[in-house]
Amino acid sequence: MATPLPLDSELADPLKFFMEVMGGGLNLDDIAATRAQSDAIFASVVAQGPVIPGVASQDISIAGAAGSPAVKARLYTPATAASPHAAMLWMHGGGYVLGNLDQDDLMLRQLAVDTGITMLAVDYRLAPDHPYPAPLDDCYAALQYLFENAAALHIDSRRIAIGGASAGGGLAAGLALLARDRGKYNAAFQLLLYPMLDNTNVLPAGPDRAETVLWTRSNNASAWRAYLGPLAGTSAVPAYAAAARATDLAGLPPAFIPVGALDLFVDENIAYAQQLLAAGVNTELHIYPGAYHAFDAFAPMAKISQKFAADVREVLKRALSG
Repeated sequence: MATPLPLDSELADPLKFFMEVMGGGLNLDDIAATRAQSDAIFASVVAQGPVIPGVASQDISIAGAAGSPAVKARLYTPATAASPHAAMLWMHGGGYVLGNLDQDDLMLRQLAVDTGITMLAVDYRLAPDHPYPAPLDDCYAALQYLFENAAALHIDSRRIAIGGASAGGGLAAGLALLARDRGKYNAAFQLLLYPMLDNTNVLPAGPDRAETVLWTRSNNASAWRAYLGPLAGTSAVPAYAAAARATDLAGLPPAFIPVGALDLFVDENIAYAQQLLAAGVNTELHIYPGAYHAFDAFAPMAKISQKFAADVREVLKRALSG
């Protein structure tokens, strides 16, 4: 059995608190109940969070794909943004089954202020009610909106990035592939925070596969089944749904992939970074010691989380500078 890596001491108490609030952790056996519980937590965090000056937000409705409903989104415009300026389409995490626009609200407000970049967060439809490709279709519609309305939003269409965390990072990776292949709305950069990329990483814990905290192997298996729907367990899973399935990564935008050493996704993230590099895509990979999945969200004041946030800011500024 492999020797377990140590947990960063500043990340322990926030993890313990979350596990207690969630009754022992995330339970994807009842997705509807867990979704309602997590949505209530997100709403409470936003309601009790600090007021972040220097950024305006607006909830908007975007035309969906043909035959699909309108897509809800939230636009964050920093007061200090130059004109024209960069923008980023953002997709929240939640294993493709959880999450909403409140989830990353405070983070995106602060990021917009710190970078001068307009953020557009997309409230994509969730599985299992809406399996692949519905969530990705919603994200593509939001990307189209950014490009088609760039002039009105004072955005430089040459500096539009796509990004997301966890499942949102998986959607961003799939969206980068889809946009490249359609050849119309090509992003300048992809920010993939501990992305959920590999639908085959669902084997149960065992002597050679240690269980991971927060996002467990059982969670991962349940989430992928929900997202892939009838494609789950087949050999027909497309790269747009699980980017680790891609065999051609050439021509994708440069990427930044940060992930914790204790994250279930660390191996698939390393492998994807290696594939990107082999395809000639400029790629930066950071591994944070002692850190579990989404550690920056659960313990934002920890030193390692502050380092993570600073790395993200600097990478975005560098990648999207005029």
